[in-house]
Amino acid sequence: MTTPSERDQRIVIVGAGHAGGAAAACLRQFGFAGEITLIGAESLPPYQRPPLSKAWLKGEAGAADLFLKPAGWYADNGVDLRTDSVVTTIDRPPRLVRLENGEVLGYDQLVLATGARARSLPIPGGDADGVFSLRSAADAEALKGRLGPGRRLAVVGGGYVGLEVAASARALGGEAVVVEREARILARVASAPLSAFFQSYHEARGVAFACGAQVEEIVGEGGRVRAIRLTDGRVLPCDAVLIGVGAIPNDELARAAGLECADGVVVDQQARTSDPSIFALGDLTWRPVPRYGRSCRLESVPNALEQARQMAAAVTGRPPPAPEVPWFWSDQYDIKLQIAGLPFDADMTVVRGDPRTAKFAIFHLAGSVVQAVEAVNAPAEFMAGKTLIAGKVAPDAVQLADAAIPMKSFLR
Repeated sequence: MTTPSERDQRIVIVGAGHAGGAAAACLRQFGFAGEITLIGAESLPPYQRPPLSKAWLKGEAGAADLFLKPAGWYADNGVDLRTDSVVTTIDRPPRLVRLENGEVLGYDQLVLATGARARSLPIPGGDADGVFSLRSAADAEALKGRLGPGRRLAVVGGGYVGLEVAASARALGGEAVVVEREARILARVASAPLSAFFQSYHEARGVAFACGAQVEEIVGEGGRVRAIRLTDGRVLPCDAVLIGVGAIPNDELARAAGLECADGVVVDQQARTSDPSIFALGDLTWRPVPRYGRSCRLESVPNALEQARQMAAAVTGRPPPAPEVPWFWSDQYDIKLQIAGLPFDADMTVVRGDPRTAKFAIFHLAGSVVQAVEAVNAPAEFMAGKTLIAGKVAPDAVQLADAAIPMKSFLR
C-alpha cells in the first residue's frame, strides 16, 4: 500500500531522451505514486535514437514510429512532460531546479539524464551549410534532405554511427567516403578483424575509405559545402559532411551544482550521484561495471535502461536488479552486429566461423576467461557469449573456434 508520504514525493527528471523516458516509465512500473515531472529540450516526447542513422534517413520511419511510449501515455500515467524546456540551474540545498523560462520547481529526488553531445571538429569551414552531426531527430531530418541519388557524403570519423549513415547514403543512391584519423575504422571500439570485415563489406557496396587521414579544411562555395581537404593535400568533393568523432557528456549542470564528475557524472550501482537525492543515467554517467571491477562511460540503450531500473528500484525500495553484462548493437546493410561485454585485459582472440560468409563471432579471452564477444549475424554466439561472460567461464579455445560444436554445449 502506498503511504501518504510516498504520494507526496516529487521527482524531477532533467532530460527527456531514452534514459529520461525510461526513468519515468520504470518509476511507474515499480509502483512510484508521487509526482513526476519530465523536462526535455526537444519538442518531441522521448524517442529511440538508434534508428535515426538508418530507418529515419531512408524514409522508413518518422517521429511517431520512434516514440518510446504513445503520446498520450504521459498524461494517462500522471507524468508532467514538458518539452521545449531547458533547466539552467540546480540549487541543491533547497532542492530546486530553475528553468530557462524563469520557472522554479522543487524536488525530493532529482534524476539527471541530459545525455551527450557530438564532439565538434574545430577546423576552417566547420560552420558551412551542409556540415552535420547526428544526435537528434532534428539533426537526422536536416541530414536526410542532403542525401539521395547523385549526392556525395563525406563522413569524418569511422565509428558505428558514421558507418551506418554511409550505408544509408548508399542505399539512397548516393556516394559516401569515410575519413578516419586512425589506421583503421572502429579503432577504439572494435577488434582489428572486425574492422577489416566492415571496411571490406562497405567497400564492396561502393563506400570509399581514407584511413590514417585527417581533415584540414571544409571547403565551401557561397557558404555551402563543396569538398573536404585533407592534411596530405587530397581534396574530396562532397555535398554534405557528417562529423562523427565521438561524444562529450552534458555534465555542465552537474558540475555547476558541485556533483562529483570524471568523464561524466560519477554514480554508484544505484545510479546515485555524490548527492544522495540526485541520480544520473545514461550517456551522461561514469558508472561502475561490476563484472570488470572498474568504472567507465557506456553509450548505449541497454545501459540507459539498466540504470533506469537501478534508480527506480532505489527510489521504491525494491531489491536492486542484477548487474548486466554491457551490450551494444549496430545494423548496417543486411548485417546485424551484436557485442556483449568489454575486452578489458584480453590476451587472446578466438574467431568462430568464417568472416567471408558474413556469419561469425570473435571471442576475447583474458587468461582463457571470456571477456567479450563480437557477433556478426550470429545470435546464438551473442546470447551464449553473454552467459559465458557473466559466469566468467573459461571454455576450451580450440573447441570454441569450432563452429560445428553447438554454443549451448559451453553453457553446461
